[in-house]
Amino acid sequence: MARLLGPLLAAPDPVEAAEEVHRRLDALDPPVRHRTLRLLVAGIPVENEERARALARTLVRTGTGYLAVCTGLALLTELGEPQDVPYLWTLGRLRTLVRPVVHALDALDRPAGALLELRDHNGPVTFGPLLAAVEAGDRTAVRKRLVALPGDLSPVVARRVAEASGLAELLADVPGLPAAEGAAVTARAGRLLFLMTSLRDYQPEILSYPDAPRAYEGFAEGAGLLPRTLDHHALLLSAVQELSTGPAVLHDWGPGRREAVLSELTAVLNRPEWRAVPDGADDEPGVRRRVAWVRRTRAQVLAAGAPQAPGARLRIAVHERDPGDPATVEARVLVDGRPLVPDHFGRGPADSPEELLFPGALRATDEPREVRLAEAYCTEGCCGALYVTVRREGEQVVWSGWRCPVPPAGKREMPELRFDAAAYDAEVARAEGDESWMWPARRAARLIAAGLRARPDLLARWGVRLDWAGTAFRDPDETTISLLYDADDGHARQILWSIPEDGTPPEDRAAAALRRLGEEDPRAYGR
Repeated sequence: MARLLGPLLAAPDPVEAAEEVHRRLDALDPPVRHRTLRLLVAGIPVENEERARALARTLVRTGTGYLAVCTGLALLTELGEPQDVPYLWTLGRLRTLVRPVVHALDALDRPAGALLELRDHNGPVTFGPLLAAVEAGDRTAVRKRLVALPGDLSPVVARRVAEASGLAELLADVPGLPAAEGAAVTARAGRLLFLMTSLRDYQPEILSYPDAPRAYEGFAEGAGLLPRTLDHHALLLSAVQELSTGPAVLHDWGPGRREAVLSELTAVLNRPEWRAVPDGADDEPGVRRRVAWVRRTRAQVLAAGAPQAPGARLRIAVHERDPGDPATVEARVLVDGRPLVPDHFGRGPADSPEELLFPGALRATDEPREVRLAEAYCTEGCCGALYVTVRREGEQVVWSGWRCPVPPAGKREMPELRFDAAAYDAEVARAEGDESWMWPARRAARLIAAGLRARPDLLARWGVRLDWAGTAFRDPDETTISLLYDADDGHARQILWSIPEDGTPPEDRAAAALRRLGEEDPRAYGR
């Protein structure tokens, strides 16, 4: 693409150059797609920005071919100026050009790009009233329409709503609003920020929201207005989780800003009226699970401020998301306070404690060992995984030999990491022994897995091996054991054995499960 278009970017006559761009792109066989074209154009070196900008504007304003117009849009992503925004906004009314126009607008006027994308949104939620209020510049109406939106938006739509509505600016107005209205805006902001931290869209949208630090500051400032409800308790705790160990840490906060937000949020959670958590004993299972999560998470996040040992670069934090918007449990790895997986991989969550901690995968020995830290949300075979080789070297532990089968675009190469061995061992041992995040079904799974590792004969007699032990995603109160065996055709077969919650202690359930595994072939009762 550089040979095809590069010389034309410096042509003195943009009209003649645009005509030649049309001819060359029309002659491509096979033609390229917009996304590929955008990436190729972004890699072309530009020696004369003024001439390249003139060519881009000519292609955008007078182009007659789809690829030619997309080339102009890709150039304006890097070279555009505020005066180009009205032309792009008009061009975006053509449905076939919405995506390339939004990409260009994101670089020049992010709220305009968000408005255009929401206008083109095809889904059950209608954004017309909110968009009309935004375009009219009526902040009162924007607040009203924002609060009226449903709370189950997708992560990317939540980000676009925040950008289009000017969420950070709306939060700055909260101190001057009536208390009830300020609380409603604050709660909606907390919900949008929470949704943006989800990995349902494979990558955390919070990292694509430049105003996240200001929005979190506004949310923290208004948090004291929130009535003490289960939903609001969950919002506050989730924000503390993400600002302590999640992708939101990776924003450019500047000195002390993130710490100040955390201090404000924990101060609200420590108020006497917030220390009482509803018992939820008589509520439906989803509410009971959420109440139990609030209790566990309160104890975790409010005790997490204890200083680490001197020289401790490594921190491991088990993260369980609010069951109201469930996700896999992660063993988040932080190095020098930065969450490693979203910083260097960004295609899915960190692996679970059952994969990283309980088998001792992170323990360092003289023998180098490759450890998987994360897998893409789809599968490793589709979009990759993140591996590192761990070894002990004298009084240091070394992480090196980073490997990702499908390297993420734009991610920088990982450096070799060195840790003080004593501090490293202490942190790994602490994380392995921490059960404060567990609920009964998950503890039963851990005890069963530990029992099977300690007594390999229990499964070996049936020709079966342990795959994993955990809890069902749709019913976290159900312990699930996954076993594998080799069928006659040479292929591995999976057995899933579900153990329901029956009110007995996890220790009793685990002991009963181990007895049955030792006495009966699991193929007779697993599925």
